[in-house]
Amino acid sequence: MSKFIPSINKLIDEFSRLPGIGKKSAQRLAFYVINMEQSEAYSFAESILEVKRKIKYCEKCFNITESELCDICSDQKRDKTLICVVESPRDLIAIENTKEFHGYYHVLHGAISPMDGIGPNEVKIRELILRLQEDDTNEIIIATNPTIEGEATAMYISKLLKGTDIKVTRLAHGIPVGGDLEYADEITLAKAIEGRRIL
Repeated sequence: MSKFIPSINKLIDEFSRLPGIGKKSAQRLAFYVINMEQSEAYSFAESILEVKRKIKYCEKCFNITESELCDICSDQKRDKTLICVVESPRDLIAIENTKEFHGYYHVLHGAISPMDGIGPNEVKIRELILRLQEDDTNEIIIATNPTIEGEATAMYISKLLKGTDIKVTRLAHGIPVGGDLEYADEITLAKAIEGRRIL
């Protein structure tokens, strides 16, 4: 039997559904919310609702945006011949923070993982191939995470593009196997972009 009243239990349950939040952390967060001023709590709740109302995917690269095209796709000064393929918007932000990459992006929203029932059709690979047929792309840098799933996704995309005029490269070094791009520091990422290798 729970020692908390139903409304607190519900809040704890909602917080514990967030990634990386266990039961104890969920309880701390719930009691933090309880101790907030009412205006702060409403502002917090409204910010969650606003994100859900306003955020959508860029029609071109599938980055998160509030417009039809994200700021990067709208920027005509970027290198039109170069596309960096990433798994998530967080990875895109990590690479942008290096200030070393000046092309465009394509966000897959995941990686191929047969064990989890995620095949090529569950991520934005088809959209990437269609985009490459329309754009003047000379090279794509596959910047999926250096995990089994990320490597499988990179190999799948490189096989799809074999026989085309598009050069396919992969981030070469500086990121440990099993690591996530979003946790890599900017210098490591910058070196990885510079040292990419052809697949």
